[in-house]
Amino acid sequence: MKKYSIGIDLGGTKVLIALVNKETGDVVNWVKKKTKKDKGPKNIIRKIIEGIEELLLESTVSIDEISSIGVGAAGQVDRKNGILIAAANLDCYDLHIKDKIQEHYNLPVFLGNDVEIAAIGELKFGAAKGYNDVVCIFVGTGVGSAIVKSGEIIKGSTGTAGEIGHIIVDLNGRPCSCGAHGCLEAYASRSAIERRIEGALKKGRYSIILDYMENGKSITSHMINKAIEQGDELVTQCVDEAAEYLSGGIASIINFINPQLIILGGGLIDAVDYFYQKVIKKAKARSLPVPATKIEFRKAALGDFSGVVGAAFLER
Repeated sequence: MKKYSIGIDLGGTKVLIALVNKETGDVVNWVKKKTKKDKGPKNIIRKIIEGIEELLLESTVSIDEISSIGVGAAGQVDRKNGILIAAANLDCYDLHIKDKIQEHYNLPVFLGNDVEIAAIGELKFGAAKGYNDVVCIFVGTGVGSAIVKSGEIIKGSTGTAGEIGHIIVDLNGRPCSCGAHGCLEAYASRSAIERRIEGALKKGRYSIILDYMENGKSITSHMINKAIEQGDELVTQCVDEAAEYLSGGIASIINFINPQLIILGGGLIDAVDYFYQKVIKKAKARSLPVPATKIEFRKAALGDFSGVVGAAFLER
């Protein structure tokens, strides 16, 4: 059995491509490409192929030693046919990822949801190892989740289970990238925080984050964290609002699914511990008393590599 696979984590702002040792879960080598400014199907496939080529060029492992390519994409997926059905943050619809990659490489290609692959990685080698009933929630460009029951990913009747970011929290609320209004993602994601900060700045509010946004830079999770550490009122207010909404969504999940463990990951969770601590404190307070006493919280142990490690283990 070949011990290496290529794992690909395709998110709203970046694609991470890694060579993974399946025996140990170690990432041997990796390449990261930005996707935010290159949305659309042709550009996304181009970025993936460029990344794989760069990975192979820099690696001592040959293509003959690789058993498969696994892709986790931020959106709704058709696993059987390897099609990315809809990914609003990438402006991609009905993208035949499997076929497009197999045009270049004579290897089996498997497709899953991005948080699904992160959950697989955390189950095998990370914070969920040894647990059977887990919900993984990742907060970044959007808000996604995966549900693990009895050690298996729950995919649902259409394969789209776990879309916590599209729980409706306000029937007449903010527009969401999915086309609906009032989704949790429109209130609790890093993108939502970014939009709230930028809206306030345009209205004349001051924030120290302006010092980090020179030359037209976008607001990042690390900028948000630095502003909070310096006591910035505007940024703290926007992050507090996002924490309120996310904690409410998580409390609903605790009450409804009653998992043993909730794993929180993604760029915003990794960079802003203030946000993470506030979310778990408020989620526990808002949950029903019995499940609240048993629920555990952990950060994703594999960090940025949760997805690529899990993607290496995708199969039919």
